[in-house]
Amino acid sequence: MEKLAATHHLGKLQFFGQHAKLSDAKAFTAYLAPLRNSKWVVYCKRPFGGPKQVLRYLARYTHRVAIANRRLIASDDKGVTFKWKDYRLDGPARYKVMTLTAHEFIRRFLMHVLPAGFHRIRYYGLLASGQRSDNVARARELLTLPILPIDAIKAATASTEQSQAQSRACPCCGGAMLIIERFERGATPHYRPSAPKPTVRIDTS
Repeated sequence: MEKLAATHHLGKLQFFGQHAKLSDAKAFTAYLAPLRNSKWVVYCKRPFGGPKQVLRYLARYTHRVAIANRRLIASDDKGVTFKWKDYRLDGPARYKVMTLTAHEFIRRFLMHVLPAGFHRIRYYGLLASGQRSDNVARARELLTLPILPIDAIKAATASTEQSQAQSRACPCCGGAMLIIERFERGATPHYRPSAPKPTVRIDTS
């Protein structure tokens, strides 16, 4: 906060549009007033695994780059060729190869470069270390379902199956229709009906 105020005093901050009024010293001070009332508390404690475990954890983020060298395949006049993973697929088909022009590759790479003052290490929200155990315990408590009597479960299951059977009644004969397969839109059904038997006609005249 002090560095920001000093930079504003030296006239090194520029404001445009709806923030142009912050160029005034009083308006800028009033704008930062709520931030000065916030309590900035740093949570820290002795690590359970020792300093080596902390360094091992931090190294996974501080030395991580947008793309590893082992994923780079070639760089020539056509562009940069590299391997990438399609998380929408499973199995070997998810590993693919892509070629981009040098300018496009550099553009995408620079999107992963953080501005000065930002850090890769972050762990916040419900699973933050300070409240993780309490939040997980509370979530398990809220997700716990009440224990129902066996008779009530059987009655509910029977009524559900009966209502489903009635909703799947054949419009022609009234018999229960059975689901033999479920598939998503655009998928090819695996079930194929057997070929009809040939009709044999006997002439008794």
